[in-house]
Amino acid sequence: MEELFDIVDLQGIPTGETVTRSEAHAKGIPHRTVHIWVVREHNGSIEVLLQKRAEHKDSYPGCWDTSSAGHITAGDEPLPSALRELKEELGIAASAEELQFTGIHHVLHRKEFYGKPFIDNEMVFMYVYTGSVHTEDLVLQKEEVQGVDWFELSTVHKAAEENDPRFCVPVQELDLLTAWLEKEKQHGVFHTQ
Repeated sequence: MEELFDIVDLQGIPTGETVTRSEAHAKGIPHRTVHIWVVREHNGSIEVLLQKRAEHKDSYPGCWDTSSAGHITAGDEPLPSALRELKEELGIAASAEELQFTGIHHVLHRKEFYGKPFIDNEMVFMYVYTGSVHTEDLVLQKEEVQGVDWFELSTVHKAAEENDPRFCVPVQELDLLTAWLEKEKQHGVFHTQ
């Protein structure tokens, strides 16, 4: 059975109607997703963990993407969805207190994949996880993720600005992440690795 999403307004509030995954992406109907950024400070640089999307994904196959992300199914809420995606895709069993909510933003992408239009019209609920993560300990969801690696945030930002086809990370989201990290720097949010 195909996933159902809540149709939402531009604040991410469900309207009471639902839509299938395929119809949401074919017609650009607004729905909710969660994006979780796994971030660390390493050798004096800020690094983000990116996942390489599986080659069979319906959008951006084989591209480097947000650490963990997923749609919020109809009737579900953002935080439980974020915790579930992090566990399912990467094997990270975070607690609610370990995810820092950074805000909601609107993403609109129009592309074509496999000869069909694909419209992401999403209200993204964004979270940051700064717990200690070692890539060799992660348990990847093979249906979704073919690999992970650490990248300097500045490198990913430059690649996104230049529309590097190896990456499918929105520049707007990297800007929001950078601003949040700058604001939080004084609180010592990182586990040094």
